[in-house]
Amino acid sequence: MTALGFLYPGHSAEDDYPRIEQLLGSDIRLPLVHTDIGEDAHREDALLEMGSTQRLAAGVEELRLSGAEAVVWACTSGSFVYGWEGAHEQVRNLARAAGMPASSTSFAFAHAVPELDAHRVAIAATYPEDVAELFAAFLKDAGVEVVSTRASGIITAAEVGTWGEEEVLALARAGDHPEAEVVLLPDTALHTASHIPALESALSKPVLTANQVTVWEALRLADRRVNAPQLGTLFTKEPIVQA
Repeated sequence: MTALGFLYPGHSAEDDYPRIEQLLGSDIRLPLVHTDIGEDAHREDALLEMGSTQRLAAGVEELRLSGAEAVVWACTSGSFVYGWEGAHEQVRNLARAAGMPASSTSFAFAHAVPELDAHRVAIAATYPEDVAELFAAFLKDAGVEVVSTRASGIITAAEVGTWGEEEVLALARAGDHPEAEVVLLPDTALHTASHIPALESALSKPVLTANQVTVWEALRLADRRVNAPQLGTLFTKEPIVQA
């Protein structure tokens, strides 16, 4: 049995995690601890506070007790808002506090794109434009080419959490670009675990969503691979062997 821990901000789409656990169909548990988000706002100052060392450290003891072998900060905006170097410092601090390997959803995207042997991506974001551009800048620092960025202007995670399949598909279609090899939906407040096959079918290309890549990143930290077609191309791709 492998337990993979997640620190999830507030309450919006956390039910994606038991759904993903079910779809993995393996000896893997996904214990999740909610963090205090402070103000629910996709605004730079609020996001910096949401991802602060103190707020993240408050949840690690519960994850340790769950037997987690790795922890991922399940928040994209609350990690990339710190920039490339700051996001590295954030996960280093989390690893020290938790006493286990750590990462964040932003790094999950940065690692998942090359896993698909892809280079050019389109971002379909729920965020306001300035926040979406911060994610694009983070990916560029990771060596990913961002060919387009679409922002939806949604301020709160609570609103994003109310979106269903129709809204998620509309977001992905609107954010797609002919030159993009992969489309990214970066908000962990967005319910996507049940919609990935429909998304990839509609766009005829791989789609990476925040909660999907967050779980994949935790598996990567634990050196586990699971074939789960219902979780999209990322979960069926054979590992790239470096020459």
